[in-house]
Amino acid sequence: MPHDQRPGEWLVKILVTGGFGVGKTTLVGAVSEITPLRTEAGLTAAGVGTDELTGAVGKTTTTTAVDFGRITFPDPPPMKVFLFGTPGQPRFHSMWQKIAHGALGTVVVDTGRLAASFPALDFAEKLRVPFVVAVNEFEDDPRRYTPDEVREALDVHERVPVIAFDARDARSVATVLHALITSLPAPSPRGARP
Repeated sequence: MPHDQRPGEWLVKILVTGGFGVGKTTLVGAVSEITPLRTEAGLTAAGVGTDELTGAVGKTTTTTAVDFGRITFPDPPPMKVFLFGTPGQPRFHSMWQKIAHGALGTVVVDTGRLAASFPALDFAEKLRVPFVVAVNEFEDDPRRYTPDEVREALDVHERVPVIAFDARDARSVATVLHALITSLPAPSPRGARP
């Protein structure tokens, strides 16, 4: 048993994925009860012509490896949830499979830039673990889509929750995580190790 695991406590790894600039790093940081690990680097001229920055107005950094945080849910059964956020730019997609190893569920973050959501959604479906689509509404965009419009546009099955949230708000993020956690199968007594 890990040194910080209590008897009866489940350890659960959750993947947080999505396109560039959708709020994955913000989501992890909003709820993490530990100082989150961030692997961000400044955007440079080297990415011009390689990285698609449309819709990410004012973004000056990008995740280059992984974001990591942890949140504990005390409700029975008590659960430590380890959040692993993927980099969003296509040139980093080759890392997703390694980051996802051992994940019991996935949060696919979307901001309404629907075309940028397809790679993450396809990846989540191929993992064959429960997932939710979290529509981040932290941007003031008059063209914002409702969760039902996102479900239809992305052709998301009705059993998959599609939830509007704000990645900056810990309560809002916790609602998304709770929706995912309630759909997870019961882990083994030792839980899933990240």
